[in-house]
Amino acid sequence: MSPEAWLPQPTLLLTGLSLLLSLAPTGLGMEVMAPATINALNGSSVKLSCTFNSCYKVENKQFSLNWTYQECSNCSEELFLQFRMKIMNKQLDRFGNRVEFTGNPTKYDVSFTLKNVQLEDEGTYNCYVLNPPDRHRGHASISLKVLTKEPPKHDSTVAVIVGASVGGFLAVVILVLMVVKCVRRKKQQRLNTDDQKTEEEGKTDGEGNPDEGTK
Repeated sequence: MSPEAWLPQPTLLLTGLSLLLSLAPTGLGMEVMAPATINALNGSSVKLSCTFNSCYKVENKQFSLNWTYQECSNCSEELFLQFRMKIMNKQLDRFGNRVEFTGNPTKYDVSFTLKNVQLEDEGTYNCYVLNPPDRHRGHASISLKVLTKEPPKHDSTVAVIVGASVGGFLAVVILVLMVVKCVRRKKQQRLNTDDQKTEEEGKTDGEGNPDEGTK
């Protein structure tokens, strides 16, 4: 396991189960996935992972991404990384040139790497994604904790085996749920579009003229 970031095995399993529940075909919003907490060693580099799922192919002309930083829960969000046609680094004074975009939107990955992590980098990192025709912007947050020393190592062989087994099962179930959800989402968006057209046509007499009742 990389010394730059630690995500305990139970957390991995809970993250997988949360993802599984979030993919249940009950809503129409786009899901954005990120670990709730990441620990990084002071002075190291750490990858803040953020991925998303979408029923539609990513088109650079429509896709948008915002990464923001919050020092505290009541603090305002500071935009430091953005994607509009291309990646744009806002170069906040607090980060300087330590932020590197390491994701690939076409593969539904919008992660970035923070270099030379400092104690003052602790806080909440928000990942916002919009991929039209999806109509709702997805959001996930990561709480970054900066450690001054590496935590003690422990034997996680059993946890890795269990995690791999559960992960394989979750991957299959998630794939099935994604297909179902995409079908439902596209059908609902078509119905919404048809309803809107019907409403607009009802305001005309069929020849493009306003209906007498609407004059």
